[in-house]
Amino acid sequence: MALLELQQLDHAYGNHKVVDGLSLELAPGKIGCLLGPSGCGKTTVLRCIAGFERPDRGVIRVGGEQVSGPGLHVATEQRRIGMVFQNYALFPHLSVAANIAFGLQALAPARRTSRVEQLLVLVGLSSQAGKYPHELSGGQQQRVALARALAPRPRLLLLDEPFSSLDVDLRERLAAEVGAILRAEGTTAVLVTHDQHEAFAMADEVGVMQHGRIQQWDTPYNLYHRPLNRFVADFVGQGAFVPGEVLAGGTIRIGLGELPRPAAGAAQWQGGDRVSVLLRPDDIVHDDDSQVKAEVLAKAFRGAEFLYTLRLGSGEEVLSLVPSHHDHAPGERIGIRLDVNHVVAFAQ
Repeated sequence: MALLELQQLDHAYGNHKVVDGLSLELAPGKIGCLLGPSGCGKTTVLRCIAGFERPDRGVIRVGGEQVSGPGLHVATEQRRIGMVFQNYALFPHLSVAANIAFGLQALAPARRTSRVEQLLVLVGLSSQAGKYPHELSGGQQQRVALARALAPRPRLLLLDEPFSSLDVDLRERLAAEVGAILRAEGTTAVLVTHDQHEAFAMADEVGVMQHGRIQQWDTPYNLYHRPLNRFVADFVGQGAFVPGEVLAGGTIRIGLGELPRPAAGAAQWQGGDRVSVLLRPDDIVHDDDSQVKAEVLAKAFRGAEFLYTLRLGSGEEVLSLVPSHHDHAPGERIGIRLDVNHVVAFAQ
């Protein structure tokens, strides 16, 4: 049985519909993510799950219990749902330990102390128990907010852009750490973010949203390698589309060579059909021995790799990840070849 179920959820602000027939299921102990650009409706979905908003239509179940539906709206405080906000919302006058203990007043003192100590160990802040929020780094404050939300053992935890105020370099690392903490607690959680690196570092399943709808609910691997439509392909990862022609048997010919039959889409195509083929940066390999050459237009240093923007002889532009000991200047021509394991194409 799913821990979280949303069925045909609608919600509008005035005449502006922000959630449109959205459905999803999340199994117990799994971390899901709603990923999408600003304005796609992902935060509104989170607010509906929490009970801050009352949907116009649809049903929400948490742990098999209906908390929202026709004629029914269970109050937020009765849903046993935890929240972690963008700004942490810690109490500045309380110590780290007291912040974590805030929602445990119903427990006996010994049990409350034991639970706080357990969570301090889990989030790696045992040595900071007596400090106050202003004495902590942003990442440490985020861990305190997480521990406080986990303390009452909610049946579902919601995280609303929890890393948005942190440095870019810290976000992905902290997302992975938070994911590990949630799994250690066995907590089911839903993350909302516009950052795919956070989503992929933390979530088991990700729903890519556009215009209030989930375009694809899948694993991060499948979103990247098997996107269901052009929007998902464009939004997730990096890449470039090049024109192709379907050949007999479903293989595809592009300017750089012939590609195998795609896993999806080819069934409805016929020889001669025109398609757009997605080439990821890891599909284009630097090869000094290749007869196919491309001009370096730009490069971005990534440490172990350069991300090159290349112009093909046909004038099309593609991206390529190249080990950083291959340091080429814009204007140089380098040898490339295809190494495509997942062919992604869409009808033109």
